[in-house]
Amino acid sequence: MNTSSTATLSTAVSLRDPWSMVPSLGNLDAYVSAVNRLPMLSHTEEASLARALRDHGDLKAAGQLVLSHLRLVVSVSRQYLGYGLPQGDLIQEGNVGLMKAVKRFDPEQGVRLVSYALHWIKAEIHEYILKNWRMVKVATTKAQRKLFFNLRSMKQGMKGDAADGDTHRNTLTPTEVASMAQELNVKPEEVVEMEMRLSGGDVALEPQSDDGEESYAPIAYLADDASEPTRQIEARHRDWLAGDGIAQALDVLDERSRRIVEERWLKVNDDASGGMTLHDLAAVYGVSAERIRQIEVAALKKMRKSLLPA
Repeated sequence: MNTSSTATLSTAVSLRDPWSMVPSLGNLDAYVSAVNRLPMLSHTEEASLARALRDHGDLKAAGQLVLSHLRLVVSVSRQYLGYGLPQGDLIQEGNVGLMKAVKRFDPEQGVRLVSYALHWIKAEIHEYILKNWRMVKVATTKAQRKLFFNLRSMKQGMKGDAADGDTHRNTLTPTEVASMAQELNVKPEEVVEMEMRLSGGDVALEPQSDDGEESYAPIAYLADDASEPTRQIEARHRDWLAGDGIAQALDVLDERSRRIVEERWLKVNDDASGGMTLHDLAAVYGVSAERIRQIEVAALKKMRKSLLPA
């Protein structure tokens, strides 16, 4: 990189926000074209800027380091286009990794920023792919993530090398499983499990057609009504009514009304015959069965009223 190019880049960075030197990722072609035209730094210039950032927190130096490596992120993002995610999003996540690398870069380690940043760029893109490739995560542990990416690349390589023309076959043969497991230093069953996760298609949570009763989707049987807040409140209220609520309501009744309610509604004999009948109670109190029924109705109404919110 010549002196005039360095001076031009330094002047541009000092006059405005470094990110204003490249177009928005909304226009991907213009962005890629712009970052490929940005001048690259020599080893000496890179080390000088890195020391300025490390020792003095120079954000202008950080901007120059980031800008000169944006083309690296674009190059790395192309390796992950097979996952069906927008390249603009991959570049954006890779840029985050690049900035993390610039912040942690130590020029005294004797390596170029391009080599150091490669790990951080890929790490951010990997994380983004794992979070967004499917709604359900296919890899959670570090070992599973490594297997996820290696298995995909190896499968693509096997398809490319297929001699029998069977490039549309998705499942792995036992021989391929054993070969992959040996090369990746994992158990064959781990390869099989990850292969099942990769080959399993997504299922729509909501029904895709308006067929009424004939349409079924996971949303129909995933819901747990028992955990729904209003159902829980109703259940707690029923439990209270069956215990303390009944006792509270009975306390508002006189002795005769309380006994009538208890005998008619709350008493269960060992022979499962229930409590006393209207005629039994009428004989006890020397009144007609109709009068007992009237007392019962009035008592129940009074109990319900006592249980209403104040």
